Amino acid sequence: MATLTSQDSTAQARVYFQTPPGTEDTEVVQKQGRVTVKYDRKELRKRLNLEEWIIEQLTDLYDCEEEEIPELEIDVDELLDMPTDGDRASRVKVLLVDCYKPTDAFVTALLEKVRGLQKLSTPPKKNEKSPP
Repeated sequence: MATLTSQDSTAQARVYFQTPPGTEDTEVVQKQGRVTVKYDRKELRKRLNLEEWIIEQLTDLYDCEEEEIPELEIDVDELLDMPTDGDRASRVKVLLVDCYKPTDAFVTALLEKVRGLQKLSTPPKKNEKSPP
């Protein structure tokens, strides 16, 4: 159940997700309810779409179901930190070294999709200023 509370007319309203009486997870659930407010929802949606696309592509590349994909992690923030597309492509190809199908089309498409993303970092708190 979600409840909406407001301290006064100038305070921001917050949504608290409550667990059934008798459980002690209330604080954890409240924190989880505020996570999406801290990040740009549009950027989170882009990330989710990219993740779903990557899973779909990997199931095609490895000819298997999602649960059977070899354990590998394509870290988008790591790719965004790299200075060039060549570095990004090399990193992804290293991750896909066990794939027997050609991966060039996947790598090229992935780099195109990554270019449109921003690195997800924790937004500054209200009293902090964001870096220029």
